[in-house]
Amino acid sequence: MKSMKIFIDIGHPAHVHYFRHFVRIMHTKGHEVFITARDKEVTLSLLDHYKLEYSNRGKGRKSMLGKLVYILSADFFLLRKALKVKPDLFVSFGSPYAAHTAWLVGKPHLAFDDTDHNFFAQLMYVPFTETILTPGVYTKSYGKKHVRFNGFMELCSLHPRRFQAPDTTNVTRATAVIEKGSTAGDLSGPMKRKYIILRFVSWEASHDIGLSGLSRETKYALVRELSKYADIVISSESPLPPDLQAYGYSIHPAEMHGFMADAALLVSESLTMSAEAAFLGTPTLCISTARAGTLDEEVRLGLIELFRGSEGVVERAVALAKNPGYKSEFQVKSTDVVSTLIDVTGFMVWFVENYPASKQDVQNDPGYQSRFRGGYADSDFV
Repeated sequence: MKSMKIFIDIGHPAHVHYFRHFVRIMHTKGHEVFITARDKEVTLSLLDHYKLEYSNRGKGRKSMLGKLVYILSADFFLLRKALKVKPDLFVSFGSPYAAHTAWLVGKPHLAFDDTDHNFFAQLMYVPFTETILTPGVYTKSYGKKHVRFNGFMELCSLHPRRFQAPDTTNVTRATAVIEKGSTAGDLSGPMKRKYIILRFVSWEASHDIGLSGLSRETKYALVRELSKYADIVISSESPLPPDLQAYGYSIHPAEMHGFMADAALLVSESLTMSAEAAFLGTPTLCISTARAGTLDEEVRLGLIELFRGSEGVVERAVALAKNPGYKSEFQVKSTDVVSTLIDVTGFMVWFVENYPASKQDVQNDPGYQSRFRGGYADSDFV
C-alpha cells in the first residue's frame, strides 16, 4: 500500500486519546502523520507524554468575537503547515481549521463527531468536509457525507484491545478530609480506602454555550456528604475556591483513565469524562442539560445516570457510596455493553488507509464494520 501523508488537528485533551493509537499504528505501517494542536488545558502535556510531535497553534479565545478572530489566525497557521508538508488528507474531531485548510488545498477532510449540540463548530466545518463519521446514535444526518459506526469515540483509547490500566501503586493523589481543622495533603501509593471523583467544567467551550450543571451549593454538599464514605478528589477546569483546593488531584493527565477506573464513583458535569468512566466500569452520575444521541444511548444502556439539574444528585451519590457491591455489579454491565461495540481505532485505521473505497463499503453494507469487534488478531487489520 502506498505511503500516505496525514494531517491531524487536535483541539482538546480528549482528541489526543481519540487519535494517539491511530497515529502510532499509522507510523508503524509507514505513513507520515503531521499534528497541529491547540494549547488547551493539558493537551500539549498529553502529546508530550505520548511522544507525539506537533506544532502548537496557540490558545483559543473565550468570547464569541475572539473565537471568530481565532478562526482566521488558526486557519492561516494550518495553511502554512499544509503547504509545506503537502498532506494527502486531513483528519480531525470536527475541526473547522482542518476543514477550511483541506478545502483550500483541495484535499479531503475526514471529520469525526459525536457532539450533536456543537452548532457553532458544525456551522464552521460541515460545509468544507468531505466525510463525517459519527456513532450510529448521532441524531443529525449529513446525507451522502455521513458514515455511522457502532461505537463511541471514547473507545478509541478505552476499548479492551487498546486500554491497559497503568500501574498506579506509586501515583501521588491529592485528597483531604472535610472536617474543619483537618490537615490535607498528598497520599503516596494506593488509596487507603475508596475514593470518589467530582468533575466540574468551566462552561466556556463553544459546545457548552447555553448549558449548565451543578449549583455551587450542590458542589459543596457533595463534598460534605460523600466525604463521610470515601476520599473526595476534584477535577476542575476552573480554579477551585480556597476551601476546596485541597481536594484537587495531583496526577499526570495521562494517568487519569487509570485513576477513573479505580474510583468507586464519578459525579461529573463533563459528558466525555462521564462516558470514559462508564466504559472503564466506574458508576457515573452525569449532570448536564445537553441533548446528544450518544448521551441518550449511554443512559438507555444503563451506563450513565443523567440529571438535568442539581435536584436528587447528592441523595443518589450518597446511596451509591453506601452500597459496597454496586461497582462490581456495574462493571459486569459495562463489560457486556463494550463487547457489542467495535474497536474504533482499528476501524479508523482501515477507513483512512482504504479511503474513499472504505466509505462506499460501509455505506453500502453497514454490517461490514462488525469485523472490528473483538475476537480478531491485530495483524488482520492494524
